[in-house]
Amino acid sequence: MIELVTTEGVFRLDGGEWEVTNNIWLVGDDREVVVIDAAHDPAPIVEAVHGRRVAAIALTHGHNDHINAAAALQEAVDAPILLHPADLMLWHEVYPDRRPDRSLADGAVLGGGGAELGVLHTPGHSPGGCCFVLAGGGHVFSGDTLFCGGPGATGRSYSDFPTIVESIRRRLLTLPPETVVHTGHGDSTTVGREAPDLEEWLRRGR
Repeated sequence: MIELVTTEGVFRLDGGEWEVTNNIWLVGDDREVVVIDAAHDPAPIVEAVHGRRVAAIALTHGHNDHINAAAALQEAVDAPILLHPADLMLWHEVYPDRRPDRSLADGAVLGGGGAELGVLHTPGHSPGGCCFVLAGGGHVFSGDTLFCGGPGATGRSYSDFPTIVESIRRRLLTLPPETVVHTGHGDSTTVGREAPDLEEWLRRGR
């Protein structure tokens, strides 16, 4: 079972502010779920959880628009917050006085509601960016690493275009082409739809 919640708010970085709509994904069954990202407003996420146990709040990366509801969501659902340690500097811009409960690591497996999510470390949009691959195939949750139309944004602090393209090439485009890519913003896509544009991304260089 894969469920989508969207919330709206402000992404802040390097002194800039942008209005954004974020995707939050719930993966599991009718008893337990893993929540992927915690953006802006915990209330609609709690409503979607609908009393189920939350095994983890797994954050794809540390930008404020993906984590700024994490603490309030944790208070509501009593679940551990997981983040890759390479993004702690971004986390501390939002939560200077606390740390995530656990660290995400490449190759780890998160479980909840009968689902298993494999952790892929995919730096580039941020140093600690991660994607989550649903065991059994068919679905990957890409955060801001890969969107419908290309790589996540680079050019701001802690981001790097060659790194994100290499992450996508090695970790995501090697998945079966029919794999559905559930993104951190906007529409979902598939690996097969995005793969042919790799050379165009490289020519574009951004």
